[in-house]
This record gives sequence, C-alpha cells and structure tokens, in this order.
Amino acid sequence: QVQLVESGGGLVQAGGSLRLSCAASGRTFNNYAMGWFRQAPGKEREIVAAISWSAGRIYYADSVKGRFTISRDNAKNTVSLQMNSLKPEDTAVYYCAADYGRINLAAEKSYTYWGQGTQVTVSS
Repeated sequence: QVQLVESGGGLVQAGGSLRLSCAASGRTFNNYAMGWFRQAPGKEREIVAAISWSAGRIYYADSVKGRFTISRDNAKNTVSLQMNSLKPEDTAVYYCAADYGRINLAAEKSYTYWGQGTQVTVSS
C-alpha cells in the first residue's frame, strides 16, 4: 500500500502562484510514477501533470504547459506541482496519484493509489 497526502492548496488571485506537495509513504517511492489530477465542479477528473519514477518522462496537459512544473524528490518521498500564472479555470480539487513501474502517465486508469485531494481556488 502507498499512502498519499496532498498539501499546499488554497485561495489565490488570478495571475498568482501556488505550490502543491504530495507526501508518499508505505513503499519504495522511487519505483513509482506520480501524477497530479484535478476535478472541477460538474466536470470529470483530468490529468494535469505526471512524472515517471526516474523523472525521465514528464507529461503536461496542454492547458497547463508553460505555467505548471512537476518535480519529485525521491530522497524525501515527495512530488510537487509549482503552479504559476493561475487562472480561474484552474479552480478544482487537485489529487496526487501513484502507481508502480512504467505506466501510461496520462491515463487515470493507470494509477492505483490516490490522495484525498486539496482545494485550489483562483479568484478573478
């Protein structure tokens, strides 16, 4: 089992920045691919960004390219999402997800383990 706990959400004005963090425990973190997903009210959950276990593969949704940066620290068992130039349409609950090995980073069904989510609200 892998336990994931997100932090760093909050309320920010459009154009501002937030940094989300996800702390993992329970297994050897550096064997796991990690992803960030989000779900806005009334919408389906969607991929935001993901990173392979070695950071050799990174995926970004088109909507966040150039604004968000995903990174991981295997020594600290954490993955982070730096979000800059935030827009009201970025408002959502953001989830951290993980799964073992070489997976399709962009596919929600690839991930077995999920955090509880953290709310990000961007005001206009």
